Amino acid sequence: MTDLRADWSYPTSVRFGAGRVSELAGACRELGMTRPLFVTDRGLAQAAMVHAAIDANGAAGLPTALFAEVQGNPVESNVHDGVAAFKAGGHDGVIAFGGGSALDAAKNIALMAGQDRPLLDFVDEGENWKRVDVDGMAPLVAVPTTAGTGSEVGRSAVVTDETAQAKRLIFHPRMLPPIVISDPELTVGLPPEITAAVGMDALSHCLEAYSTHFYHPMSAGIALEGMRLIDRWLPVVVKDGGHIEGRGHMLAAASMGAVAFQKGLGAMHAMSHPVSAHYDTHHGLTNAVVMPYVLLYNRSEIADKMAVLARYLGLAEASFDAVLDWVLALRRDLGIPHTLADLGVPADAVPRLAREAEADILTTTNPRAVTARDYVPLYERAIAGDLTP
Repeated sequence: MTDLRADWSYPTSVRFGAGRVSELAGACRELGMTRPLFVTDRGLAQAAMVHAAIDANGAAGLPTALFAEVQGNPVESNVHDGVAAFKAGGHDGVIAFGGGSALDAAKNIALMAGQDRPLLDFVDEGENWKRVDVDGMAPLVAVPTTAGTGSEVGRSAVVTDETAQAKRLIFHPRMLPPIVISDPELTVGLPPEITAAVGMDALSHCLEAYSTHFYHPMSAGIALEGMRLIDRWLPVVVKDGGHIEGRGHMLAAASMGAVAFQKGLGAMHAMSHPVSAHYDTHHGLTNAVVMPYVLLYNRSEIADKMAVLARYLGLAEASFDAVLDWVLALRRDLGIPHTLADLGVPADAVPRLAREAEADILTTTNPRAVTARDYVPLYERAIAGDLTP
């Protein structure tokens, strides 16, 4: 088995390897924490690894309180409640522990710990990020327990605007956690269907980032290698959840996807956001469902890049069709549903979803121009399962 234990300084300080969650207390101390708030989601709150980490902090002289009122698609009120718990407990730092939802909520809580403005004043538009009082941000350690979003190495966090029922992206450069502990042993308990869904989320990040026209060759290279790792290891860990080496490679691929999407994302995410906001679908699973339909829409703009990707993956033919067939086969082998109808999305929702997808900031970096008028047939195809050219 390959030794995956390493310390990385890109894009932040990452302590990578099995068993490294044992370094959590030391990481908190390095950032000046004395009473951290441990933020996770409701589903993980009773997990043995959560209480083991909190107990280890306590034994190290760092009393740590648990906040777990974070739902699958975190909403503004989850953040508000977390900030209230932070202040009431006299906390001086945040531990973000869990999947993408918990990490995003925790990052927003750390951002908002000392702000006077409301959360949505920092939506990623223009120079809104400059409104942040940096001195009011709490220090943060991120500990991912799924290999999907890569939020542990991201400078933004998603939250649902409950009034508008729309997902918003909150951004500030210092939302990037200064210390990440990436321990594949923490991902072993994920069931196969969740492993598949979050792994496909990592693929969507790499694939969309690679496809955008924005010039960022470093991110493009990272995206390519991330997709190779996913191709090699995602089927392995879905079949054998205890495969530590595979789990490690997938954690790396997830972080690589988040680094790569500094280059931009696109219509997969723009379509997925309103669907999960209205129907509470799993974000990564929704990305996986819409993936081939968006690829076909973008074909005229990305065919050359897909030929390069096909060669890098070692596919039989260096072509767009080979990549599309690879995506479809991977989805099928992992048990990913083929249509949005399978996720409970009704046909009469299309006009509203199309308008909201057009308004999503990630529409602007899709490699082919796309408007609400274009999103209507895209959603219709994704609901009906229509992959005709």
